[in-house]
Amino acid sequence: MKRLATGGALTLALIVGGCGAAKPLQPRAGASLPPAPYGTAVKPTPQDLLTPTTQQRPQRSDEILKSSDERRVDEFDLPPR
Repeated sequence: MKRLATGGALTLALIVGGCGAAKPLQPRAGASLPPAPYGTAVKPTPQDLLTPTTQQRPQRSDEILKSSDERRVDEFDLPPR
């Protein structure tokens, strides 16, 4: 039984591994890329559209907290009644 599960997992891994694209992405036949963004004259390429911007994928900040400030008093932080 264990042998069957291992063989099935290996087969699934091979099938899923073969799903990658072998050539660059292109729009379907008869379709075109989206229009150029407002204010630019150049149409973005498929690679430009797939590359995330810094807002979509921000950089990680490893900065350690160097100074701490006392929290100000919150007059709305009241105990329950």
